[in-house]
Amino acid sequence: MPPTALHRALTAPPPDGLALRPLPDRVAALLHTLNAPPRLAAHLRAVHDVAARLCDWAERVHPQLPFRRTAVLFGAATHDIGKTLHPAELSGPGSAHEEAGHALLLAHGVAPQLARFARTHASWTAPDTGVDDLLVSLADKIWKGKRVADLENLLVQRIAEAGGQQPWEAFLTLDDALDGLAANADHRLAFQSAYGTDVSACRTDGGA
Repeated sequence: MPPTALHRALTAPPPDGLALRPLPDRVAALLHTLNAPPRLAAHLRAVHDVAARLCDWAERVHPQLPFRRTAVLFGAATHDIGKTLHPAELSGPGSAHEEAGHALLLAHGVAPQLARFARTHASWTAPDTGVDDLLVSLADKIWKGKRVADLENLLVQRIAEAGGQQPWEAFLTLDDALDGLAANADHRLAFQSAYGTDVSACRTDGGA
């Protein structure tokens, strides 16, 4: 049997030599169970890879920064999973997927501390926002080359506090890292756009 479009979105090598890590097995299995749109799988894979690269950078350059790599990667891999229930938000604006995704993950046995990213990834100003949340939110922006100053400044503050640096020093290192990640944004966007938003595409090998 030929692979489905969803399977290809989860496993196929991207074009132009762009390397994207696979999603965690638990997340890939859940996307299959939910019959997720292939474009959602491609998007989650792209954001998850960027989150992994941000974690690599933070561990190397700012080892004092407290965050949980496993939580960040799971959050990035599932942040938009609510769009399985609100597929119109794959190609248009909307925030219904945030609460829906949180509830969906909880219903599938995901712990609250991991499910929360589905609800928090688009808002980073709450008092209880942590470094994990900021990294997931940042990955969800920089994967397509978008810079968000207030989000970045919050992470700069955390970096400076953790490492005893001046904020401008922390900003310079983060700015360099984000410039590097943004350089491949067009390739990631092309990868996502190669897959459709129709869940019926999950059942065929037709191009999206």
